[in-house]
Amino acid sequence: MSVLEAMEQAGGFATRSALVAATSRQAVDSALAAGLIVADGRGRYATPATDAAVRAAHALSGVLTLTSAALHHGWEVLRVPELPHVAVARHRKVAPERRAGIVLHYADLDPADIEDGIVTGKETTLSHCMSQLPRPDALAVADSALRHGETPATLRRAALSVRGPGAPQARWVADHATGEAANPFESGLREIALDVRGLHVEVQVTLLVPGQRARPDLVDEQLEIAIEADSFEWHGGRADLAKDARRYNLLVVDGWLVLRFAWEDVMFDRDYVRRVLVAAVALRSRRCRCGVA
Repeated sequence: MSVLEAMEQAGGFATRSALVAATSRQAVDSALAAGLIVADGRGRYATPATDAAVRAAHALSGVLTLTSAALHHGWEVLRVPELPHVAVARHRKVAPERRAGIVLHYADLDPADIEDGIVTGKETTLSHCMSQLPRPDALAVADSALRHGETPATLRRAALSVRGPGAPQARWVADHATGEAANPFESGLREIALDVRGLHVEVQVTLLVPGQRARPDLVDEQLEIAIEADSFEWHGGRADLAKDARRYNLLVVDGWLVLRFAWEDVMFDRDYVRRVLVAAVALRSRRCRCGVA
């Protein structure tokens, strides 16, 4: 077996002792000299193509955690971390210079909590994210996990495993997560809406309006409020813009109140979003009391 084959089987990272055992000391030294593998720490190697976050965790004999772990599992996040989140054992002492380029966390993890030797397992990742992240980010990770095949039972089990101050949030997230959410941006908007009194939103509800079907991001069917998470990523072309404009117009003439929020609103001005939603509920509630069709 070549050093690269051994490294590939190991997931793109390995210790020197493991590589020498699989190949030979000379083969490892030759691969290192040729740049086929690189040293991330003392006796800890990776391939140049190995994910940077994985290399950072491997260099510290740590594991990816929180949103870095979520991304490793293939789950979308509301905020991609600028630096990888790496967890090491609580008793570890990590020199300041070795902390450069990472966000360091301390955690007591059992071997069963770790997957592939480099990342917290899915259930552990969920329990960490649901209890430790800001609530919009936590809901976005939970929605993503469900969207990618995890089950509500897994979320509930992860939430129930949390002890301490983060437990109530973890349980709230598990109760409100849904795999129907289209993306983390929508999850972040829904997290705000769920706290607005009198507003009861559902995700991706198909509505029949004159001329076509419409499927807004969030819908309160009783108040006839449709809420859209408008991102340039999804409305970057004129054809998309025209299609959405027609859809919004048809909803309005059919009696719906359509609210559109930009990514910047949801991420940086939550108070504005909430004020608009509260005002919309008040407006539509008055309409309902007046008996207007």
